[in-house]
Amino acid sequence: MNTKNFKRKLTAVFSADVVGYSRLMGEDEGATVKTLEDYKDVMFSLIKQHRGRVVDSPGDNLLAEFSSVVDAVQCGVSVQKELQSRNAGLPENRKMEFRIGINLGDVIEEGERIYGDGVNVAARIEGLALPGGVCVSGTAYDHVENKVAAEFEYLGEQAVKNIRKPVRAYRIKMDRGAPDVSMRQEIALPDKPSIAVLPFVNMSDDPKQEYFCDGITEEVITGLSKISGLLVIARNSSFTYKGRSVRVQEVGKDLGVKYVLEGSVRKAGDRVRITAQLIDTSTGHHLWSERYDRELKEIFLIQDEITTEVMRMMQVKLTEGEQACAWLKRGSGNLEAYEKGMKGMEYFRRFSPEGNVQSRKMFEEGIVLDPETPGNYVMLGWTHLVDILQGSTNAPDRSMGQAVDLARKALDLDESQADAHALLGYVHLLKRDYDRAIAEGERAVSLNPNYADAHAWLAMILASAGKPNEGIVMIKKAMRLNPRSPNWYFTTLGDAYFWAQRYNDALGEYSNAVQNSPGYLLAYLGLTATYSLLGNEKEATETATKVLSIDPKFSLDRYEKNLSNKEQADKDRYIIALRKAGLK
Repeated sequence: MNTKNFKRKLTAVFSADVVGYSRLMGEDEGATVKTLEDYKDVMFSLIKQHRGRVVDSPGDNLLAEFSSVVDAVQCGVSVQKELQSRNAGLPENRKMEFRIGINLGDVIEEGERIYGDGVNVAARIEGLALPGGVCVSGTAYDHVENKVAAEFEYLGEQAVKNIRKPVRAYRIKMDRGAPDVSMRQEIALPDKPSIAVLPFVNMSDDPKQEYFCDGITEEVITGLSKISGLLVIARNSSFTYKGRSVRVQEVGKDLGVKYVLEGSVRKAGDRVRITAQLIDTSTGHHLWSERYDRELKEIFLIQDEITTEVMRMMQVKLTEGEQACAWLKRGSGNLEAYEKGMKGMEYFRRFSPEGNVQSRKMFEEGIVLDPETPGNYVMLGWTHLVDILQGSTNAPDRSMGQAVDLARKALDLDESQADAHALLGYVHLLKRDYDRAIAEGERAVSLNPNYADAHAWLAMILASAGKPNEGIVMIKKAMRLNPRSPNWYFTTLGDAYFWAQRYNDALGEYSNAVQNSPGYLLAYLGLTATYSLLGNEKEATETATKVLSIDPKFSLDRYEKNLSNKEQADKDRYIIALRKAGLK
């Protein structure tokens, strides 16, 4: 590229791509090309009407730019509605749907072309959109919130290929089209008090204090989660509301809870101001509110006071064991070590090799500052397990040993660490020690009855250990605690159904997973095996092709070695089905 001929600019990038284009071309090449040309003409016209410019449109792709993010988003919605109406007149197998991604970012302009991360992010988040849907980046959302007549669903921070930092993503809720599995029907209230703790708002002047606010929210969730007489919504679901202005009544319906706790944090020097309010979602009335203006060193005490007051207002009765234990063992109460742990969690939740390295550094530094805090040992152990799962360690046995040693160190300091037992359960599963894996998983769930991920990991263990029906029950409990379930929950449920030979049910859950994550390899493998066993050869071949497009070096022999099933017959059934679909 000639550096003399390009300039940088900020622009709204619009990226669109056809869903299932290869299948459509394979079935009827002529009809597909004709439909594509017609639909592109519609898109060109609407882009022009919304003051945009088509940059390029090779094959089934289209790239455009807008000087206004509002125009770009309104155009995206208009395009999808128009194409939806045109699809209504086509046979089901000939309908052509697009995914659209929109990002506001810095690009390099050379002549009529644009390049750079601003374009790449738009292309990557396009893959998060549902067929017939629109997904926007956080930078785009920040400029259109309350400016367009659309409702957005926060998808969290997404690790996208070749982009160093995770990208906030929001999906626009379309009136019709493909079902959005993450937005379920209204959930019935349980027969015990239920609560969601929304992310506390950062009121500090420093936006970098976001991790501190998130950490306080998580500490309150953790404290409440250990109470058996409560149903507490998992962090993953509560944090889908981060950065959004929401009505607590809607939160109550979406998550199936009677109460919502919300608040704010302002940290300045060695002082902190925290406000908290408990709200009844059925009426919108505030039941309790308090403002804590204290020295920063009292942060642990404030968190416990909030937890205690919330339970008192909800009239929750504690068991003798719950009365006897502290909310959380925090070692010496070293604030710097505490902050290292919270920063470590921020990096860890990026679920990327780079984030894992950074989180490990934070947890190690926290341990040096305070060797008596169990939480940093547990999370350091999880980073070693993640190395194994991501394939970023050259010595998996050594990483597994380090994870075990760190989990046991945490339990020596505090036996009530549910995370440590969950970690040991997963490690024992990898070692094929099923009885010990189940025992540790059950211990984690017992210690923290609202720990959604612990229920999901135990479900995975049970299904692999030849107890799929028990696994189905357990993963459904996890989904109730975490209504905005991550995609691996759907795959875990799909696997449990598969091992229970409930193939039609498995098909539905695997489909849910790939609908939200089009590049999810494990879900596509499940789909391939299930279609194959149901005798749907065409669909099995298509999903097998998708597996190879995601991982061109996929090896069935290598994958078989990683299957953790206790019963050889289960492994054989799965592998034979994949081989029949054409995988090698």
